Amino acid sequence: MHPAGPAAAIIASLWWVLLGGATLICLFVAGLLLWAWRRPAGAADARGYVLGLGLAFPITVLAALLAYGLVVGERLLPRAVPEVVSVRAEARQWAWRFGYDDAPGRETEGVLHIPAGRPVDVAITTADVVHSFWVPRLAGKLDAVPGHVNTLRIEAWEPGRYDGVSAEFSGDGYRDHRFVVVAHDAEGWQAFLQGETP
Repeated sequence: MHPAGPAAAIIASLWWVLLGGATLICLFVAGLLLWAWRRPAGAADARGYVLGLGLAFPITVLAALLAYGLVVGERLLPRAVPEVVSVRAEARQWAWRFGYDDAPGRETEGVLHIPAGRPVDVAITTADVVHSFWVPRLAGKLDAVPGHVNTLRIEAWEPGRYDGVSAEFSGDGYRDHRFVVVAHDAEGWQAFLQGETP
């Protein structure tokens, strides 16, 4: 709920909109039911209102939320933009290994280094079973599937450390299957690429 990048901010907004829509539906339908139970004797039959509004209103709100969710989901897809950094993430029980296209041969274990303020495409795969790459403050979750590469775009607005986790049950030990994303300023990123920082 404390986004530190554009994808996480979009997901947080989506969450709040969906929560608001679900709350509206719940309150409206509960109000209709209460009204139907407590209507005064001799009042018009409430079944028409309950069926009409109890179905029409939720369907309208759900359709609007679905359309909004599809538009937001489309915005989260990686697009071709200049200055995209490409990294590789390989999961295995119980560690993450990261490689960097801008620093061939350079790999890190358990720590993903990225530049702050630039989009980063993470090519995610696994050496054994299904895992999941998730940095809640930077982006959504994406599965690491054996024999397949999934790409997730992350971006950190500011330099800092962001906790990541494998959010997929993959056997005993998955609770400790964690990693850290370190977002560097421009100077720190160049130092990392040149091997001056671990």
